[in-house]
Amino acid sequence: WLLQNAPGRARIALALHFRSRDEEHKASVCAVAAQFALPVVATGDVVMHVRSAKPLQDTMTAIRHGVPVARCGYRLAANAEQHLRSRLRLGNLYTRDMLAESVRVAQLCTFSLDELRYDYPVEIVPPGQTPADYLRAQAYLGAHWRYPHGIPAAVQDLLERELQLIAELQYESYFLTVYDIVRYARAKNILCQGRGSAANSAVCYCLGVTAVDPARGTLVFERFISKERNEPPDIDVDFEHQRREEVIQYIYGKYGRDRAALTAVVISYHPKSVLRDVGTALGVDLAIVDKVAKAGHSWGGRTELAERMVSCGLDPASDIAYKWTYLAEHMMRFPRHMSQHPGGFVIAHSKLSRLVPVENARMADRTVVQWDKDDLDAVGLLKIDILALGMLSAMRRTLELLSGLRGERVELHNIPHEDPATYDMICRADTVGVFQIESRGQMSMLPRLRPRTFYDLVIEVAIIRPGPIQGGMIHPYLRRRNGTDPVTYPSAAIQGVLERTLGIPIFQEQVMQIAMVAAGFSAGEADQLRRAMAAWKRKGGLEQFEDKLMAGMAERGYTSAFAAAIVAQIRGFSDYGFPESHAASFALLAYASSWMKCHEPAAFLTALLNSQPMGFYSPSQLVQDAVRHGVEVRPVDVTVSGWEAALEPSGRPQHAVRLGFNNIRGMQQDAAWRIEEARAVQPFRDLHDLGVRAGLDATQLKLLASANALAPFGAVLADEFELVARGLALLAARDIAFEDGAALLVHKGHQR
Repeated sequence: WLLQNAPGRARIALALHFRSRDEEHKASVCAVAAQFALPVVATGDVVMHVRSAKPLQDTMTAIRHGVPVARCGYRLAANAEQHLRSRLRLGNLYTRDMLAESVRVAQLCTFSLDELRYDYPVEIVPPGQTPADYLRAQAYLGAHWRYPHGIPAAVQDLLERELQLIAELQYESYFLTVYDIVRYARAKNILCQGRGSAANSAVCYCLGVTAVDPARGTLVFERFISKERNEPPDIDVDFEHQRREEVIQYIYGKYGRDRAALTAVVISYHPKSVLRDVGTALGVDLAIVDKVAKAGHSWGGRTELAERMVSCGLDPASDIAYKWTYLAEHMMRFPRHMSQHPGGFVIAHSKLSRLVPVENARMADRTVVQWDKDDLDAVGLLKIDILALGMLSAMRRTLELLSGLRGERVELHNIPHEDPATYDMICRADTVGVFQIESRGQMSMLPRLRPRTFYDLVIEVAIIRPGPIQGGMIHPYLRRRNGTDPVTYPSAAIQGVLERTLGIPIFQEQVMQIAMVAAGFSAGEADQLRRAMAAWKRKGGLEQFEDKLMAGMAERGYTSAFAAAIVAQIRGFSDYGFPESHAASFALLAYASSWMKCHEPAAFLTALLNSQPMGFYSPSQLVQDAVRHGVEVRPVDVTVSGWEAALEPSGRPQHAVRLGFNNIRGMQQDAAWRIEEARAVQPFRDLHDLGVRAGLDATQLKLLASANALAPFGAVLADEFELVARGLALLAARDIAFEDGAALLVHKGHQR
């Protein structure tokens, strides 16, 4: 088969490792090679770089097979010969012809990653048009949609500058690919919101990718798409979490699974995972493994591990403890496994497998690229993040409810800007259920920061993050904002970077700019710093940049305290950094959800209940908060409730909220639909009629009884729900119907 399908390219490999049957194996390989006239290639089957790494290789083999090293048996190599050996040792094992063939094979392997040439999809542009013309036309159509009373001159100037830069760098197809996906989502009434380095631009605003009006922000388009860096823009698009799969399948359907795939993420060992895996492979008792893994969160090398062993009652000098710390220290930061990226899509002009290896995902109807997302960036492959956001599901439902109540379409960009009542509510930290600013940390910050403008919200969203917290930036910013401390700048260059945040670095972009203006980093070095920050948790590598930052700032006269604060913030951003572009997009959703809660609490609560699970708060907490704000919440009722919560007239300015069957834990949707269908034909006469016509079993009736949804039929509940279910099932089995006004009473085990 090989001779027919790969003529002149087939060879047979021989690997010799001083094993007991090497000579017999060699004779067999040479006999097959002679029979088919195939050259024999000397190979090493290398799994480690040096012989001393054998214990490490054995440990990784045990981890891969899920059994301790002591029980691996023949799964482990018999010796340590599978390492990189010298030519002298290889010459004593293989013939000259075999080694010469290895050299010839190596010389044929001339491929370089520089040969990869990525091409954008072409079907996004109508026939007869160029990408530049089509993007310009769609951008101006969107501009007239966004500004129905005329495009402001400033916006038109900005739009022209951006279109010119996009054309110079030939990124039209990237924006059009994102636009095509967003246009599909809008056609299917799937709410989405773009964010990222280029999302908050006039072009993306006009294309409908984002709802952030560029006039409300301070971002400069050229800061992210520049001729100097010459790399594609970064746009992440968040979709409703309950409907994102529709968008994913649209992409597969449009481009085919041979041209579109999700990217992978290589997960590396962290302190807890490496201690667990190595300890288990060494056969340590699982209770001890768990105790040691949980004893600390940082990673201080072998010394810190020895102290951790002592704190857990182990002798660090013992043989097992020594092996554990030695192996864990060497395996730290090793790749552990490959995972699927949450939504990073790679889309190519032709077969994607010509650029990168592709495999089927475990989930049905999904394909995954085998490379890490950072590697895709390095070779210039187009990546669009199709992400899920629960708040978008709630906001779309709220907008639909408001559209129905007002008789006109209400969209995200229609929400009034800078509403004083909304900011009053935010300043009171009355933010249960809204986006981003609903956590305890954000709630404690809101009364102190007191945001009154959109940009205040941008700062609020970004400031409660590991970067500003670890850099000690929060309290100095608050003191400057409140007028307690004067606003000062270490230099005029730093003032240009930090003026919008009162001299305190808060955003990731500011840290990178400081590296350039204060430490002498070039644009390329600043970009390398950004990549190192993103990959630090997995790969490390920040130390070289930290030394250069400290030295560069000291050279230019900056204090060591200022330099140390910047370095601390970089480490914080490595844990979870927040760029200003992302903060602006999230601030828009935070403001919009706050406006909904402030002015339309009933519709907002209804949407939140129908979008679960999401957020910090349970449905019960959301209902209690809404009731405190004067919203009437009506219980689940089999005679009126649907699967989802709904609005009902209440005779007051705000509608009442009728809870749906989806708020009953364990209730199945098909059972709720049967209730709705039967009720639409004819109202239920009694409990028996409900059970028979809706096809409900005892379990479903018990769930309805536990939620007091059977109250219209006179079911009085107590603690014995099981008795209720048995009684209802018995009545249904004997075809006994309730008379008008009759009730089933259960109390302390007595049935009447």
